[in-house]
Amino acid sequence: MKETLKKYIPILIGKQLLFLFFFNKKKALHKAFILFCTPLKGKVLPDQEYFLEEAEDEVISVNGSYLQTYRWANMGETILMVHGWESNSHRWKTLIEKLHQQNYNIIAFDAPAHGNSSGKRLNVPLYAECLQKMVELYRPNYIIGHSVGGMTTIFHQFKFPNPEIAKLIVLAPPTELSVIMENYQKTLKLSDKFMIALSEYFKDQFGFHFEEFSVAEFAKSLTHPGLLIHDKHDDIAPYSGAEKIHKNWSDVKFVTTEDFGHSLFFDEVDDMIIHFLKE
Repeated sequence: MKETLKKYIPILIGKQLLFLFFFNKKKALHKAFILFCTPLKGKVLPDQEYFLEEAEDEVISVNGSYLQTYRWANMGETILMVHGWESNSHRWKTLIEKLHQQNYNIIAFDAPAHGNSSGKRLNVPLYAECLQKMVELYRPNYIIGHSVGGMTTIFHQFKFPNPEIAKLIVLAPPTELSVIMENYQKTLKLSDKFMIALSEYFKDQFGFHFEEFSVAEFAKSLTHPGLLIHDKHDDIAPYSGAEKIHKNWSDVKFVTTEDFGHSLFFDEVDDMIIHFLKE
């Protein structure tokens, strides 16, 4: 019964949006945009609390959201971690423990509407502004981003280029907003006419149509040495997108894994990250 509801609820939501679109186009597009930007999970779970509580640092205000930051202090260079969609800073626990043993000073933060941060919505342009605030505050030597956090890491450097950051590490990033929106359309069964109008709405909000928001294109502006890791069978962020990033990023080491999944929670991945940082 639950699986049946999960299957049909998105279709019902889509029908409601299409019905509203007929009578009030602006309101329907706004609702579709809000739905797209609203995570359903990602708050800190009870078994994640202790690890994060012992590292809680400042609470930072960005665009009306209060962001919880975390610091695992050490005497070495500073690494800033950027988690993905419907996740939080706890996702880095194992890697943080390994990096801390290597004397790195580690900073993480929960995105708006995630973890212990406030807010109800998240999108990449907003996340990039939050990341810029963290860069200004903590002045990291390195940035590591996973999934939407990796997508944001590249877009951040496109929008806020910073040569003081020595290296970027990007794990399993989604690449093309157009592909994400195709999946959004299929899930909700929205019409092509609706999606064309929604693309215009995004253009008004962010300055990009769907097809213009391409992390692969943004990667052309990167001058930092980078490490890009992506699994060949990633069922969330297509591997083909990582190939496009690799083609456009002039100084990147591209590593393909197999059967490591989207999360890339494997010791081999951690070892590659540590080795790259020390090169």
